[in-house]
Amino acid sequence: MKNRKWSLQEQCHFLKRTGELLARGYPLSEAIESLLFQLPKNRIAEISQCLADLKEGYPFYRILDKLKFNQHLIGYVYFAEQHGGLAAAFQAGSEMMLKRDKDFEKLKKMLMYPLFLIIITAVLFIFVEKIILPRFSSLFNSMRLKPNFFTKVVSSFGEMMPFVTIGIFLLLLLLLSYYLFKFRSLPHIQQKKMIVSIPVIGGFFRLFYTHYFSVQISYLLAGGLSVYEALRLFEKNDKQLLYKELGGEIKIGLRKGERLEDILMSYPFLKGSFPILLDMVKRMEN
Repeated sequence: MKNRKWSLQEQCHFLKRTGELLARGYPLSEAIESLLFQLPKNRIAEISQCLADLKEGYPFYRILDKLKFNQHLIGYVYFAEQHGGLAAAFQAGSEMMLKRDKDFEKLKKMLMYPLFLIIITAVLFIFVEKIILPRFSSLFNSMRLKPNFFTKVVSSFGEMMPFVTIGIFLLLLLLLSYYLFKFRSLPHIQQKKMIVSIPVIGGFFRLFYTHYFSVQISYLLAGGLSVYEALRLFEKNDKQLLYKELGGEIKIGLRKGERLEDILMSYPFLKGSFPILLDMVKRMEN
């Protein structure tokens, strides 16, 4: 029987507790085994299989992929297994994803408020146009009065409403078609360039991509890897295609003799990350 998919909060709390046990000196398998007593019954069988796979030598990030964990959390684990800082990376990744989840919830509420107002306004308008306005029109006609400004405006909006509704529907259909048939086939780097250009929402994504890239590559550099070696690991990350493409493109730019700062500046979704990275590179060189 298939188990319910892990929620993002479940995933984060599981990794965070694992990281806390690792920080206390537990080996990874023992840390996970200790968590069996704290997990719901429907998760015990999955984690038991996870332990069996771990003992057979499977990388932990591959095991989490089988459990359908969030790809960004898997990315934290993947890079942590390369630089060795499992405890810190597990905890930092979990906290980062929990914060991101809260930010997106706030963003959804912020976007839902104007949508709610639009719906309420539309309902009130339909009520006025379909029920109240005809009664006023009948009253004006019986008294042989000319329609006032209010009735004219409401009547005009009523005549325009079907066209506006059809226009919005066609626009949404066009956007959905573009997403299904064009956007999804674009390289991931180009997709992210387009996403961060969206007003308001784009800023949240830019912060997330910048933070994630900076943290992961700084961990790798702090672990003794060169910039080129760190980018090679990004390029081998099949679970996060954006960073796979990014690692390959930056490597090509470096081979051409371009400055790392200039390369990073060409990506609008990474603006702000290059000072952190360059500072880390200089410290490694010294």
